[in-house]
Amino acid sequence: MEGFLVSKTVFTSCELGVFDAIQEAQRPLSAEELSVAVGASLDGMERLLAACTGLQLLETHQENGQVLYRNSEEASVYLTRSSPVSLYHSIQYSSKTIYLCWHYLTDAIRDGKNQYEKAFGVNSKDLFQALYRSDEEMVKFMRLMNSIWNICGRDVVTAFDLSPFKVICDLGGCSGALAKHCTSAYPQCTVTIFDLPKVVHTSREHFVTQAHNRIGFHEGDFFKDPIPEADLYILARILHDWTDQCCVELLTRVYKACKPGGAVLLLYSLNMLCLLTAAGFTSIQHRFTGKTYDAVLGCKDT
Repeated sequence: MEGFLVSKTVFTSCELGVFDAIQEAQRPLSAEELSVAVGASLDGMERLLAACTGLQLLETHQENGQVLYRNSEEASVYLTRSSPVSLYHSIQYSSKTIYLCWHYLTDAIRDGKNQYEKAFGVNSKDLFQALYRSDEEMVKFMRLMNSIWNICGRDVVTAFDLSPFKVICDLGGCSGALAKHCTSAYPQCTVTIFDLPKVVHTSREHFVTQAHNRIGFHEGDFFKDPIPEADLYILARILHDWTDQCCVELLTRVYKACKPGGAVLLLYSLNMLCLLTAAGFTSIQHRFTGKTYDAVLGCKDT
């Protein structure tokens, strides 16, 4: 029941830059050195470092009667901003956005309203208008997605052999971090990212995916606008945002747009199996990746 204390300890350590300061110093640091480096009180820093040591994020040794701290291997790999597989942006989004939303979970269950309204005072009936309430928030969310796919992307797109599918459409694919794993794993494929106009514009401004000659963007709302025809559709972290009725509606639209013999790949949870069947997909299979996300593949009969 106290798991949130652990989460917030990790969030705070990353936000203050504790692991970055140690990494940049290239040597173990004392609590006093770290408090100066990140602009924190010595007492607060000593308590935070003790918690991180207990969580095995930091390691300690004594030198001249002074306790020195160094990053654990996991902290160096996943919690420093400079690491190529850093979870820093994902952690920041969890701390600044998701953590606040979950504070209102009881109220959200009672009244059925999305948690963004209560957490941020957003008067919006549309989830994504709330989610993308500012350009800064949108960029934060896209960096979150990039950090996730840096770690899990290769595993989820290779959970099944997707080489028979030459034309892929990634619905809600943001900046194209997952699309890049697709084109890397399957050099014969092309990927179209179908997302809201604002998302596409932000991707082009802040990310470099559009420079990839086998990845393109298509602007639209996948609940309202025609879905591009493709051999394979990817819905990663999409269906969990909606009610089952909305999910079946979206999957039915995907089914109609899908070429005969094509398929849809879902990433998030195995409870999506029944939704695929309701939308018309058959030969449904699932694969465990050993990472955060498992993969479900549903095919359309030829």
